[in-house]
Amino acid sequence: MPKAVYPGTFDPITRGHLDIILRACKIFGDLTILLAPNSRKHPFFSVEQRLSLIQDELKQMPYKCEVEIFEGLLVDAVRNVGANVIVRGLRAISDYEYELQIASLNRGMAPEVETVFMLASEGSHYISSSLVKEISSHGGDVSNLVSPAVAKALQQAFHAPRQSPQSSYRP
Repeated sequence: MPKAVYPGTFDPITRGHLDIILRACKIFGDLTILLAPNSRKHPFFSVEQRLSLIQDELKQMPYKCEVEIFEGLLVDAVRNVGANVIVRGLRAISDYEYELQIASLNRGMAPEVETVFMLASEGSHYISSSLVKEISSHGGDVSNLVSPAVAKALQQAFHAPRQSPQSSYRP
């Protein structure tokens, strides 16, 4: 069977990501999650936190998946893990336009690597990491969008008690 990768920032990993991972595992016997640090996007969670959350999620999967951090060109990371397929999830037409451009560039650099687009399941086509963070930042319930572990990490990050600075002013 072909070996596939599923690249992304996963900031944080959502039920939509997990849906794509599970379905990709059914098709490709060997799937590696490629975690991009992607400092251009200014991720909310550190690479280490995202890696830990992904690893915890993968323990719950009925399939064996690996996760690796990569920097640089995706096609180089694909080659480094010995894969020949890139899996990308599509939620909307706007995703397709962007992903088509990236897939075309990747094909030019690595013609031996195929990109497979997987449509988001009906129940997860509206989920994005950005919206999950936005909802959580305002105290909203994200339990239907992420796993309990991710919801807890978001809750702790956004709503941890903050110490106010001590004022030196005394009347």
